[in-house]
Amino acid sequence: MKKAALLLILLLGVAHLATLSRCEDDVAEDQEEAEDSDDEEEEDEEEDDTEVKEENGVLVFTDRNFDTFMEGKDTVLVEFYAPWCGHCKQFAPEYEKIAQTLKENEPPIPVAKVDATVASAVAGRFDVSGYPTIKILKNGEPVDYDGARTEKAIVERVKEISQPDWKPPPEATLVLTKDNFDDTVNNADIVLVEFYAPWCGHCKRLAPEYEKAAKELSQRSPAIPLAKVDATVEPEIATRFGVSGYPTLKIFRKGKVFDYNGPREKNGIVDFMSEQAGPPTRQVQAAKQVQELMKDGDDALIVGVFSSEQDAAYEIYLEACNLLREDFTFRHTFSAEVAKLLKASPGQIVIVHPEKFRSKYEPASRTLAVKDSTSVADVQEFFQKYSIPLVGHRKPSNDAKRYTKRPLVVVYYGIDFSFDYRKTTQFWRSKVLEVAKDFPEYTFAIADEEDYAEELKSLGLSDSGEDVNAGIMSETGQKFAMEPDDFDSEVLRDFVTAFKKGKLKPIIKSQPVPKNNKGPVKVVVGKTFDEIVMDTKKDVLIEFYAPWCGHCKKMEPDYLALGKKYKEEKNLVIAKMDATANDVPHDSYKAEGFPTIYLAPSNSKQSPVRFEGGDRTVEGLSKFLEQHASKLQQRDEL
Repeated sequence: MKKAALLLILLLGVAHLATLSRCEDDVAEDQEEAEDSDDEEEEDEEEDDTEVKEENGVLVFTDRNFDTFMEGKDTVLVEFYAPWCGHCKQFAPEYEKIAQTLKENEPPIPVAKVDATVASAVAGRFDVSGYPTIKILKNGEPVDYDGARTEKAIVERVKEISQPDWKPPPEATLVLTKDNFDDTVNNADIVLVEFYAPWCGHCKRLAPEYEKAAKELSQRSPAIPLAKVDATVEPEIATRFGVSGYPTLKIFRKGKVFDYNGPREKNGIVDFMSEQAGPPTRQVQAAKQVQELMKDGDDALIVGVFSSEQDAAYEIYLEACNLLREDFTFRHTFSAEVAKLLKASPGQIVIVHPEKFRSKYEPASRTLAVKDSTSVADVQEFFQKYSIPLVGHRKPSNDAKRYTKRPLVVVYYGIDFSFDYRKTTQFWRSKVLEVAKDFPEYTFAIADEEDYAEELKSLGLSDSGEDVNAGIMSETGQKFAMEPDDFDSEVLRDFVTAFKKGKLKPIIKSQPVPKNNKGPVKVVVGKTFDEIVMDTKKDVLIEFYAPWCGHCKKMEPDYLALGKKYKEEKNLVIAKMDATANDVPHDSYKAEGFPTIYLAPSNSKQSPVRFEGGDRTVEGLSKFLEQHASKLQQRDEL
């Protein structure tokens, strides 16, 4: 019995194990089936990624389904939108109506939308930069829509483009090549030319605005042509006109080239070129007009006096005016009455300053006689030399055009030329005039203390307690402040004389001088710039950086490695300076972006070599040094 019981138990155990084994096999099979099912579901999901869903009758395009849907489609209307865009939200109901109308068209025309904040690849492909952007795709090629955002207008345009025989209209922008470039620019009274590269993002963004402007200006009478040159196809033309970046725009007038400094969107281009197409100078016919300009103006009055439009001097004057039309307001006259008022003869150009800026220390007017030997450059020099009075009013609006010459002596106080305050303003200006007459090599100006509050702060004069303060900006970019004192002409004279004799110390914003500066990269501060960077015994590579600049942080390890590489070079210094916390006391070393890197060669400190275009790596910077450092070149020659 015992043996039989044991045998029964043994058989039951084997059966149980077999059952467990079968269960485990079943579980494994179930798991495999489940995994197969998951794979099938994932495949289904992947397939779903390319499925085009519909919301309120509008198809929803994504990066995954766009190309698949577009294959073989003749015409598709697409709106690029952003969920947060108010204009898009306002437009949505109208767009849904458009979708319903075009769905009922024969044949139906698909209407879709793209969330440009999610489907960034598709949005980027079509250079979408604003919302909503509407495009009609004809056989996959985009046609911009910039008409009214109404059902009627959009449906009409889409149906027009959907016609089998529809073709895009020719570009209004002229395409210039080496075969037609010279003929076009030499014969046009005015033409705007864009030099571009097909791969340039800025060029792509400009293209639709430029074409719209070209279309509008082509309908003007007379038309103003806009043209473009693919600089990658026509490198010789681009090189001839100094094109080094894209897009570069230039204005041509009968073959003569001028820089374009105007806007880069449709309306701005149209307005700017319309103004440029007009004459650079306006005619005055009566003496009264000139008298009013002299009495109430704020700037120099420049008048060319000529016998007629055929006067050769008039042609020279026009060309000079064109070159400086954005900096000055020009007038011309053929009137004997005006000529008499200005005490001028035909063929002469006169500069007169408004009455409030005249003084007994300077002529009432300046006159240039235009002769056969007078060049356009001579006329331009005349404009620039006499365009400001002995002591003029420096303002933010004229600073960059009139007061760039250094040394510049500026006297700051509350300036107001209105009737009630004119006497006070002119009282202090008269004190400045007494000094300015004796220093013709310097430029003198008065400036309102509120307009130049930041400049006064940089001079340390914002809390001087004085009603009148003065500062000097030197040719090298250094700033000097007059010690606070009761202002009069003698105090100002002593200040200017001390500057002339080199007895003044410049005002320099500076971090503390480092106590330990023996690392492979020297730290330069405002107070040590001249000592380190301007040392004529050494070549100095100086990096201007900002503590918050990501590019600067990324470059830091390479720059440190560069310092270590050249640490044993006694005649080479690798240096850096926080340009946000220190003044750079020389204009030659401008840091308009970060990082900015210059090499100050030992033999050319006032003409540093800027590092541009190379890799900011040890290898790239080393190559730059080997090419430009004077001491290293001497070593290589040895």
